[in-house]
Amino acid sequence: MQPIRTAFFSGTFNPVHSGHLILANYLCEYERFDEVWISMTPQNPLRERLSSQENKDRIEMLQRAVTGNPKIVATDIEFSLPLPSYTIQTLDFLREQYPDREFTLVIGADNWHLFHRWKDCDRIIGEYHICIYPRRGYDIDEAALPPTVKYCHAPIVEISSTQIRQGIAEGKNMNYFVPQSVYDYIINHGLYKK
Repeated sequence: MQPIRTAFFSGTFNPVHSGHLILANYLCEYERFDEVWISMTPQNPLRERLSSQENKDRIEMLQRAVTGNPKIVATDIEFSLPLPSYTIQTLDFLREQYPDREFTLVIGADNWHLFHRWKDCDRIIGEYHICIYPRRGYDIDEAALPPTVKYCHAPIVEISSTQIRQGIAEGKNMNYFVPQSVYDYIINHGLYKK
């Protein structure tokens, strides 16, 4: 029996936005993944730590965002792993817990340029598949990629979570930058206001 081809897309998602969901949908429809797991990261070692309430809000928004698409799954599995959250530990855990799935790590081209700084980066490349999506300003030489690494030509969507947070803090209407259910949650809970 063939393993379930699962793209593992991990990030802060503060908040999840339309660009994230467009990428997840692209991976299912054009890269032929059976499913995409969008995983909320509790603490990226390269970023500032978030509060427990901020984590709860992010998870709730992510779950709301993926409702209605059975191929896209919101998960907070990384919250059950030791901190700080290292990708190699997550991938090893997933492989052990879900032997029926073949996981592919999804990262942006910006992260690929920093990949040498990731914990056990050589082991990730040697033992797992990686799918790189484009980011403006970060060129990828596809011919130079290792055999386990693939560049996918997903559309570039110039939206950032930082832009959304700043826009809301400035009183701007950011309604179409995120799914409606996420925007309603942000407004109803007064998130990202100064």
